[in-house]
Amino acid sequence: MGDKKSVSALVSGGEANAGPPLGPALGPMGVNVLQVVNTINEKTKDFPGMKVPVKVEVDSETKKFTVEVGIPPTAALVAKESGIPKGSGTAGKDYAGDLSMASAVKIAKMKIDGSYAKDVKGATKEVIGSCVSMGVKVEGKPAKEVYPDVNGGKYDDLFK
Repeated sequence: MGDKKSVSALVSGGEANAGPPLGPALGPMGVNVLQVVNTINEKTKDFPGMKVPVKVEVDSETKKFTVEVGIPPTAALVAKESGIPKGSGTAGKDYAGDLSMASAVKIAKMKIDGSYAKDVKGATKEVIGSCVSMGVKVEGKPAKEVYPDVNGGKYDDLFK
């Protein structure tokens, strides 16, 4: 096994290119930059318009590479799922969007690996917390009013 070198960067989902930061970092490693960029774009195409953390690892002998894709920040996922460009600047007064509980659970499942929550229900509460601070309603209600429903078991079918 040769030495492994890695490059970490934040790329726009599906829009990485051979320019900085990737090209100049990867070029000297002797790897096919276009192949790397295409792989990144294939793996990040579900996150259009979002900044996605990626890590490229290159074996300096074989020039083989792997691409690891991180998960965009919860706020970016909430914005994508509720169809808004970004959160409300005045959370609590104005609402920028509405997130379904199913979408909140979908985000929770994506984030659970990096979360401190012990289960999907706990991770979903973290997502609802992001909704509170972004001014996004959940199921048509101010997000903080949804906690009692979650705690009371109303959505337990979704957490399985």
